[in-house]
Amino acid sequence: MSQSLTLFAMTKKGFAVLSALMQEAPGIVKTVVTARDTAVADDYCDAILALCRDHGVPTMERTESFQLNSDYAMAVSWRWKIDLPARRLIVLHDSLLPRYRGFNPLPTALIRGDEEIGVTALFATDEYDCGDVIAQASQAISYPIRIDQAIDSMLELYRDLVLQIAAMLAEGIEMPASPQDDSQATYSLWRDEEDYAIDWSQSATDLRRFVDAVGHPYKGASTTLHGQRLRIRQVRALPDVSIANRTPGKVIFMRSGRPVVVCGEGLLLLEKVEDEHGEVIDRFDRFRLRFQ
Repeated sequence: MSQSLTLFAMTKKGFAVLSALMQEAPGIVKTVVTARDTAVADDYCDAILALCRDHGVPTMERTESFQLNSDYAMAVSWRWKIDLPARRLIVLHDSLLPRYRGFNPLPTALIRGDEEIGVTALFATDEYDCGDVIAQASQAISYPIRIDQAIDSMLELYRDLVLQIAAMLAEGIEMPASPQDDSQATYSLWRDEEDYAIDWSQSATDLRRFVDAVGHPYKGASTTLHGQRLRIRQVRALPDVSIANRTPGKVIFMRSGRPVVVCGEGLLLLEKVEDEHGEVIDRFDRFRLRFQ
């Protein structure tokens, strides 16, 4: 007997999952629960609601009283705890578990220079990201790569995993799941404003990865100049020169009004910088600058 699904969906990934289910597995989704996220430029809430209206699928806001009336629930980009019985809630996590349990695993993978990214479908447990694994999908990547590009490439992995699960639901079979190897587990910590700050003592190559990994839809890499926080949106690593008194954070050259900053190793050209109001700084007129 075919089984049904309640979908908790947010962001571009949630919309992509819902779209795939509407197209390839109509009738599986019984209800969609969504929410707004003021921390991102486009939370896709309106798009999710519109797609549900087009397909006649009932919707609920996160704040409404909820009682599960489907066989399973699935959470995509969901930020809040969902209280459901064991092995009823399926979570999609942006890493190949047990690696990078926790928060913002995709930026962590890109910052570290991983050559493979992936998604895991697992059953939720009281301990985050420790549940049994239903399925995984992965993809090789190369650098440089921005976080928005990585997210777009992950959408296809999400689609593949969700359609695998939908096929099992349609056949009414029990979800196969395997325990994780806890000895191989690593964790990715939550991030706040301090974690976006550039550490100029790192290499230019590492900092290029960092800037690319925490860009839109995240807040973006930051640095301080004359007590004001700047957002570094786009950079390019340049070949190093011999510096007798190397001081990371100091400007060594100007290229058409763009600072070239000394790093722990290598140089970094700041191609796009925004001030604390989000306005692009077209050029820097002073040469003696120290970013902190």
